[in-house]
Amino acid sequence: MSAAIRKLVVQGDEVLIEMGRPVDPPTRRAVAIAVIANPFAGRYADSLEELTAIGEELGGLLGDKCVAALGIRPDEAESYGKAAIVGEAGELEHAAAILHPKMGASLRRAVSKGAALVPSAKKMGGLGTAIDVPLGHKDAAFVRSHFDAIEARVSDAPRANEIVVAVAVTDSGRPLARIGGLQKHEVKGEDGLR
Repeated sequence: MSAAIRKLVVQGDEVLIEMGRPVDPPTRRAVAIAVIANPFAGRYADSLEELTAIGEELGGLLGDKCVAALGIRPDEAESYGKAAIVGEAGELEHAAAILHPKMGASLRRAVSKGAALVPSAKKMGGLGTAIDVPLGHKDAAFVRSHFDAIEARVSDAPRANEIVVAVAVTDSGRPLARIGGLQKHEVKGEDGLR
């Protein structure tokens, strides 16, 4: 089954100067958001397979939109993350069903690889609720320079029977990152950690 998408939002930012210092190359982040109908709004269901399939569909769609917004090739993506906000007629497990079982595989295809777990966040909320989409290096979780987040918010969502689903992608780490740890040029990308 396909997601019943009411609205798509794609936005990004580019940091050129931080603390009076130029950021070269600029730090660029994109977030793509889908506002979808929650097929389980107002009712309990033992199986949430329909939402799992929707998550698989949205991982690729939203990942592709982020890569396009950044104007990069998929293999140039450096970090990623995902998040969902469930409207009041749903339950938190609906967000989990979208985000966890299958979304990661389709998002990894959109960013060409992705050995590391995709950081995620979920919550319940009403119209205009914001969520910080956590970010981490796509191939090595220990790359501290890529620990970040970008806010996702849609002013008229989620309605009670909706879910806001967000995917974020970057082409770099934080601006002027300097707290040490594994550096991106040291990444092996084999175990998802280093």
